[in-house]
Amino acid sequence: MKTISNCALALALLIALTGFTTGRAHAQTLTSLYTFPGNDGGQPIAGLVQATNGDFYGTTLYSTVNGFGGTVFKITPSGEPTIFSLGGIAYPEDGLIQATNGDLYGTTQAGGTNGYGSVFKMSLTGALTTVYSFCSQGAYPNCADGYYPDDKLIQATNGDLYGTTTSGGATGWGTIFRITRNGTLTTLYSFCAQSGCTDGAQPVAGLVQATNGDFYGTTESGGANNGGTVFRVTADGALTTLHSFCSQTNCADGSAPSGLIQAANGDLYGTTLYGGASSICGNAGTFFKITPRGRLTTLVSFDCTYGDQPMSGVIQATDGNFYGTMYLGGASGAGTVIKITPGGEVTMVYSFTGGSDGGGPWGGLIQATNGDFYGTTEGGGANNGDGTVFSLSVGLGPFVETQTTSGKIGAEVKILGTNLTGATSVFFNDAEATFKVVSPSEIVTAVPTGAATGIVEVVTPSGVLNSNVVFTVTP
Repeated sequence: MKTISNCALALALLIALTGFTTGRAHAQTLTSLYTFPGNDGGQPIAGLVQATNGDFYGTTLYSTVNGFGGTVFKITPSGEPTIFSLGGIAYPEDGLIQATNGDLYGTTQAGGTNGYGSVFKMSLTGALTTVYSFCSQGAYPNCADGYYPDDKLIQATNGDLYGTTTSGGATGWGTIFRITRNGTLTTLYSFCAQSGCTDGAQPVAGLVQATNGDFYGTTESGGANNGGTVFRVTADGALTTLHSFCSQTNCADGSAPSGLIQAANGDLYGTTLYGGASSICGNAGTFFKITPRGRLTTLVSFDCTYGDQPMSGVIQATDGNFYGTMYLGGASGAGTVIKITPGGEVTMVYSFTGGSDGGGPWGGLIQATNGDFYGTTEGGGANNGDGTVFSLSVGLGPFVETQTTSGKIGAEVKILGTNLTGATSVFFNDAEATFKVVSPSEIVTAVPTGAATGIVEVVTPSGVLNSNVVFTVTP
């Protein structure tokens, strides 16, 4: 589990000494949808995923019903919960993804046949299957296939799932793996393969597949300066270290990166847990941009004004800005939601109180197709609960999301949205497609002849909905 440092005290001193108060962005509304009481799950430290049925799914770290086993939960947009027990599968510390077959996939840090973590799948109604148990190749600690996966999986354009483990592999410092949906695992790379771990160690964050087809990720430690790395790895496992953090005096470029996304402009953006050049509240982390070839620019050195400890990176919303959570800091020290412009201007959107609205937003945000943000807090909630699920509106409009974001002519594509009933047309960059409305939240279609890479458009009785990212038509 990742470690944290507390910068809330420095913020309180700053307010007391200077009278400084933080402002919020334009009109916003946070709604606590659900508080975990502990007996049906607690500490939801991972983020959420919106499934094709329109509901949200996530995980809790523990449950008093089955000890440390944890849970998967479903929350409707109105806040109605359904809790699914994981039984002997333990510590689902990471988020879920919905694969193109409709099932949810996730990882656990313990449990499985060998006790060192697993990959599991679950239907939207709770049917659970263990897909793979780590440490199946060699006895602990010499697990060639790795152990302790510590972030969510991704589904690549080839249909397989990709992820990382923080330990094990050929050298014991973690792996990158590919796994088919029926459970065949291939270790693509073992970290610390180079002298002094200059290639990085302990990849605690997940991967992102960029539009060039390669995968990008981060390691929490290792690299030339032991501050972690950004790396690129090909589908067959050839790894290139793009940046070693702490390469600047006093780690002004940050250290211990906490994940990446690829933005609409093609560059990669991420955060670090520590480092930065702030003189007000040092070591509070950074927000950075890095090109696919490895040129890094530090855009923000956090100074606790807007919070501290960006545990789960950022997302890019439909307004082009980046949004994320800070685990600590803010007016009450219980964490914040922030907005960052592409140029690096930071605004506090919301400051958690640690009370009924929750505290400690570890798992980051997602933007749902209604335009609002959804997330979790590790603690707080009504009646001193064990964490919350919340929604946050900042006035952004609805959109549609495609599963997947690329495909050949004729390939089936699912479109996730809100209030899709009565849709009259679907276009792939002006090429009209045939389609079927499965439910108010899902359309099934196929990439039409003549389609080109571009925005997917759905015409509904209430207006035109555009996809949040470009759909790439592949050869």
